[in-house]
Amino acid sequence: MKRNTLYIVCFLLVSLLWSSCSTSQRIKRADKRYEIGEYYAAGEMYRKIYGSLKQKEKKLRGEVAFKQGECYRAINHSRAVKAYQNAIKNKYEDPIVFLRLAQCLMYQGKYSDAAKNYQTYIELVPDDYRGQAGLYACKNIPDWKKQGSRYKISLATDFNDKRSSTFSPMFIGENYDALMFTSNRSKATRKMRQNSPITGTTINGLYTTRKNATGKWEEIEKPEGLYDDEEEAAAEDDSRRTAGGGEREGQPIKVGGSKDADMGVCTFTADGQVMYFTWSKPIRGFDFGSKIFQSTRTGGEWGEPQEIKLFVDSTISVGHPSVSANGDTLYFVSDAPDGIGGKDIWMAEQIDGQWTNVTNLGTEINTANDEMFPYYRGNGELYFSSNGHAGYGGLDIFKAVFADSTIALYNMGMPFNSMGDDFGICFEGKNEMGYFSSNRNQKKGYDNIYRFELPELIYMIEGKVTDLNNEPIDKVTIRLIGNDGTNAKIQAKKDGTYKLKLAKDVKYVMLASARGYLNQKQELNTEGQNDSKTYEQNFSLSPISKPVTMNNVFYEFAKWDITPESETELRTLVKLLQDNPNITIELSAHTDKVGDAQSNKTLSEKRAQSVVNFLIEAGIDKERLTPVGYGEEKPVVVDATLHKKYDFLPIDQALDETFIDSLTPEQQEIANQINRRTEFKVLKTTYKLY
Repeated sequence: MKRNTLYIVCFLLVSLLWSSCSTSQRIKRADKRYEIGEYYAAGEMYRKIYGSLKQKEKKLRGEVAFKQGECYRAINHSRAVKAYQNAIKNKYEDPIVFLRLAQCLMYQGKYSDAAKNYQTYIELVPDDYRGQAGLYACKNIPDWKKQGSRYKISLATDFNDKRSSTFSPMFIGENYDALMFTSNRSKATRKMRQNSPITGTTINGLYTTRKNATGKWEEIEKPEGLYDDEEEAAAEDDSRRTAGGGEREGQPIKVGGSKDADMGVCTFTADGQVMYFTWSKPIRGFDFGSKIFQSTRTGGEWGEPQEIKLFVDSTISVGHPSVSANGDTLYFVSDAPDGIGGKDIWMAEQIDGQWTNVTNLGTEINTANDEMFPYYRGNGELYFSSNGHAGYGGLDIFKAVFADSTIALYNMGMPFNSMGDDFGICFEGKNEMGYFSSNRNQKKGYDNIYRFELPELIYMIEGKVTDLNNEPIDKVTIRLIGNDGTNAKIQAKKDGTYKLKLAKDVKYVMLASARGYLNQKQELNTEGQNDSKTYEQNFSLSPISKPVTMNNVFYEFAKWDITPESETELRTLVKLLQDNPNITIELSAHTDKVGDAQSNKTLSEKRAQSVVNFLIEAGIDKERLTPVGYGEEKPVVVDATLHKKYDFLPIDQALDETFIDSLTPEQQEIANQINRRTEFKVLKTTYKLY
């Protein structure tokens, strides 16, 4: 009996020891997959290990859950949130778990929950910029979303493929009629490419397309020369995988035909003849990391790619190249030692065919998180994506402007950035248009290419030129003079309408003129106008040859004091005199037939003088003004416009006492009111002209 008990105890001890060793070995295998960047494969292994651990193994459960979260976070998998929550529940000791959970919650758009975890992290690690930046973003995102943007984006349907990722587009050459991008599209890769242990999806390749004569993007193809056929590829792979581990340090790595190699994120010199791209391929568990290769185009094909050396230590991973137009400066991404943390952006210079002066761009660009996908535009602007600077969640696109010894950093905002990953931008030269990548609104995390464009700001001025009776004037000239040197002149159409294009941030003076009419001037200013706009400016020209009635000049009853309501009309007359500095006018006042004729004449003279006094005070030379009071001497003669308004008044009929007495009382009041008026007429058009 005792012997049986001893056997049982020994069996249990051996089983326990075996179970412990088994779990330890499984974790080590998962750790190795994580270390070589096979995040999806490692994440699945950690997930299974976590499920097999007992509740009382809290410390181990916390560590495995955290590692699982790290794997899923690296590939933007939704399971990352639950994994970090499990790590916290099991008392994982490193405060970084709160930062990671907050970052993943932001990625899901749960900004309030993210803020709580950022706050916890800040209390535990107050000096970490990442926590401060994350909390700042969570608090300000609602306001950021309200800020408008003139950029317009749309899904680039010419390039994207269903149920696959397509990203990091790049123009080939300065004609901007050819494009290369990265994709794991299944249709093109099903026969020759396998799933990536990094992402769990089909591994990436490079694809290219070109615009035809009609401007439409043609069929998408693999770049000529970069890929061998499948049989040759298999042969090359077999020949390289020799005893001793194959492509170890010091031995050349060939690219063409590597059917299970991940290729993508490319860049080109301005002439489109030299390409740099990222290449990575784990072989038999040995991690070579990612490399940057260079290929030169001869004719229509790309030549055999050659690895470029950026670090003495060839095991350091590099990728995401962006080359300057002349090819002498390369921006790239690496997690090399002595970096700021995570993945950093570096630069190198090409001197005598060798890449040298490798430099980290420093803390103004890089953070303890990841900065990736650099794009050097060539105008002093470097675009890149980061999940370390304050943003909307996931990777956000930023713009860095280099000026003297300073760097100004800008989040590109919406619509470029979202709560997902936004990255891989490229511009069509100096134009504010191009493409970028994003996995926004994608439940399975697929990347798509989006087109963006900043619509041209269009400013127009349009209107109509008429006489005082609102009738079109023949042969009207519109002149436009701007402080940017603009001096344009057009003729209005027969119906009096015109339209002119304006420029942004310019002050304009417009002048409408026609033979037999006084000029009219208007000012216009497009400064500070950040949206397209069509201005409306109508002109109503006064005739030179006949009197012009000023309909809105009023006086106190039986007095010559001008009422405040008259100022607008009188200011219009001041402007007309300023617009036409060489005219002199007669300013006349008229009364109706009511009252004594002499008294009416005296009253009208004083009223005319009151108007002249107003004009003089406004800065008009008194030599240009002649006041006259006509009293009831010059009744109005009905014209077509007046007849149209009051059909009981016959055309060419003078509104004298005899005619008015023949009207009804109501009609008499209207006629008297018409006669009570202030007018001006041009006397000379040569004042101080000679």
